[in-house]
Amino acid sequence: MLTAGCAAPHQGTGRPGDPIVLTLLSHYASGALKEALQGPVDEWNATHDRVKVRTKAVEFTDLLTTFMVRQAAGQGADIIHPYCLWAGQLVRAGVLRPAPSEHAREIRRGYGAAAVEASSVGSEVYGYPTEVQTYALYYNKRLLREAGVDGPPRTWRELEETAYRTTRRDEYGNTLVQGFGLSTIDDSTTVGQTLALLNAAGGSFVSADGRSTAIDSKAGRAVLDLEHRLVARGASDPGVNVYKAFASGQVAMVISAGWWTGSLKSQMGGAYRDVGVTALPVPEAGGARATLSTGFMLGVDAAGKHPREAWEFLRWLNAEKVGVKSAGKGARATRMSALQVSVGSLTGRADDMRTLLGEGGDPNLRPFLDALAYAVPEPNVPGAQQAKSLLRKNIEALWTGQQSVDEALRTTRRQVDQEVSRPW
Repeated sequence: MLTAGCAAPHQGTGRPGDPIVLTLLSHYASGALKEALQGPVDEWNATHDRVKVRTKAVEFTDLLTTFMVRQAAGQGADIIHPYCLWAGQLVRAGVLRPAPSEHAREIRRGYGAAAVEASSVGSEVYGYPTEVQTYALYYNKRLLREAGVDGPPRTWRELEETAYRTTRRDEYGNTLVQGFGLSTIDDSTTVGQTLALLNAAGGSFVSADGRSTAIDSKAGRAVLDLEHRLVARGASDPGVNVYKAFASGQVAMVISAGWWTGSLKSQMGGAYRDVGVTALPVPEAGGARATLSTGFMLGVDAAGKHPREAWEFLRWLNAEKVGVKSAGKGARATRMSALQVSVGSLTGRADDMRTLLGEGGDPNLRPFLDALAYAVPEPNVPGAQQAKSLLRKNIEALWTGQQSVDEALRTTRRQVDQEVSRPW
């Protein structure tokens, strides 16, 4: 996507044949993501003599452990690409280095508020936001039309009514179509959509000071009540893999993040024309919009020997604007934004996204771009990953009938309070 030769060769000052080599550790381990990252890395290496970059990757499920273990062993990478949820834990463990003032200014100036907040701990910025995922409502136009529903829901009442109307069963009571996809398959479909609804209701998962949970509230109860009704009345079947079921036309609606559009397009072929995306419904008509955002950032290891060079590479990758052929004559965007759009994702640079998506882009990405303006990032306090795991466990217990709404709220509050309040 990038114009060839957009960066002039840089003559380094290091000895010939003995450049500084920076290691970048990420979860871009295979497929399109691996190739997309390697493109700008190869461009850097071809145009810079003194500093070279090499990539290393592990699967996402091993990423946090790898960061922590390598750091403890004195083998940390120079540049790391963590999930923003882990920022507080990594800062507390001495893994992440604060961004120098000039880079912090660039980050605050160039990115949306949610992306900046997600990449910060307290008042310190720790990295350049990369992929940013906002949540919206996916729906199957054909299934809604066959159920006599004119368009996607705008309020929670309409969401619930549409879910019941689109649910279909065979003569034996087996579900043929779920009206609304609740699924225990992963965090994105269990915790992600629950927190998106919680934000839409004006609630929050963790208190402002990060020392306790705030889900045991009117907003939290409203969300869990809604999900409980959908399961109890048969509009949702949490045991089904919603990713496969939606793609095969067996789910009418589901809340998920923008990364899914690229996967659906490749999986569904011509049937992708039935997929629509709209902003998350709000509890009451006219209510303020809010949703969840998640993301990753590129930061510099606190123990790295070449922080200045590492930050300069990150500025080049994430802040320097270059020509983008695919977006039209004169269009310019950062290399990271072009990288993310090439794999169906977004960054927190709304100006880049408007340039890259253009008029001819996938309209299903637009609601995710619009949501950058009002999304709320996941809390990244030191115990955030464990708190999220505890929340998922209790949501699943509610959906499967092991807990009532009251029990799920009380248990979540007790367990998460203990986790986020303990000294790290």
